[in-house]
Amino acid sequence: MEGTELDEIEHFRRIGESGARALLIGRRALVALGLPVLTADYDFWVDPEDIALFNAAALPFGLVPSHTPDEARVRGRYVLENDEHVNIIAARFVTTVDGQKVFLEDLWARRVSVPLSPNVSIVISCLDDLVTTKRFAARAKDLEDIRLLLALREDGGRT
Repeated sequence: MEGTELDEIEHFRRIGESGARALLIGRRALVALGLPVLTADYDFWVDPEDIALFNAAALPFGLVPSHTPDEARVRGRYVLENDEHVNIIAARFVTTVDGQKVFLEDLWARRVSVPLSPNVSIVISCLDDLVTTKRFAARAKDLEDIRLLLALREDGGRT
């Protein structure tokens, strides 16, 4: 796929203005909190009814969905990509590795906004919910991310 340089601030501005209920989760959320992690992609949890709004916000950057909104709702996941990669959870709930059901509606109610520039913020899950989302897969890097998030919380993290 042909790529377009992704202006991250503009991309987040468009997502915010789209009206889509979309939470940045994954390591980019940790980066937004100032944690020292590396990642090459973006991870969002989007309300299944807002997939088209979210996709429209990404379209100016040449990000193409791997599935139609209807297919994504059935699958519960899809990807937007070109030379960038945006993983999307498009489900009402996700189950953690230990069987806990985590509902987007609950995370959305506790969301926080992190300023990225004077006029642009990104919506992420609160610290406790970021820890929970890291338990969706619980890979080695997720366990390290949980350790960093808990340390941030203990240090009086802002979310």
